[in-house]
Amino acid sequence: MKIALLGYGKMGKAIEKIALERGHNVVTRVGRNDSMEEITKADVIIEFTSPESVMGNLRYLIPTQIPIVCGTTGWNKHLPDITKLVSKHKSSLVYASNFSLGVNIFFELNKKLAQMMSSFKEYDVKMKEIHHTEKKDAPSGTAITLFDGLSESAGKENWHLGHTLKSNSVPIEAVRENDVKGTHSVTYQNEIDRIEIIHTAQTRDGFALGSIIAAEWITNKKGIYTMKDVLGL
Repeated sequence: MKIALLGYGKMGKAIEKIALERGHNVVTRVGRNDSMEEITKADVIIEFTSPESVMGNLRYLIPTQIPIVCGTTGWNKHLPDITKLVSKHKSSLVYASNFSLGVNIFFELNKKLAQMMSSFKEYDVKMKEIHHTEKKDAPSGTAITLFDGLSESAGKENWHLGHTLKSNSVPIEAVRENDVKGTHSVTYQNEIDRIEIIHTAQTRDGFALGSIIAAEWITNKKGIYTMKDVLGL
């Protein structure tokens, strides 16, 4: 494939490395102040930018009908508008709060555990995510996806930042530390014991590989998809 990278920071460079290893060609790399003129040469666009830029990027790119893989988080409230735009232009988009294969397995494990714990109301559920200091949105998109996966079974309608327990809300502690690729945990605890599941990203390669697999998968498809569709989970 001919790939355009929109966002050429640490993540963009990791994606480029794996794309080349898998035999693809990176035809343009668009950094923060670069032109998008060359982007129409691509077979697929992989977008990893920032919450401030992503909506403008998607509104510009979707009408081109070039398939898009979007890994930027922090724009979920605009999903209905983006879904309509993709449908209007008969375009294609894969979005995910996290493209790591391991995290997407973790999402399914989280749902299963929440279903199992639904009969044991004496346990309180908490979440925690740790990321690098450059990450701007908090909690992470991955943490919000984890909340969505457990909310119904846990009988919780909302989440809140922090670690204080509230009756109808799940606390999500968001920690920022130097050079952390991403750690997420879901904990059920009472006075007697604690059950905890954790996913820890050790490099960015997992996110990069997942985005390339999504780019390979979306070729010749129309519509809006998630990594659950890509991986058949």
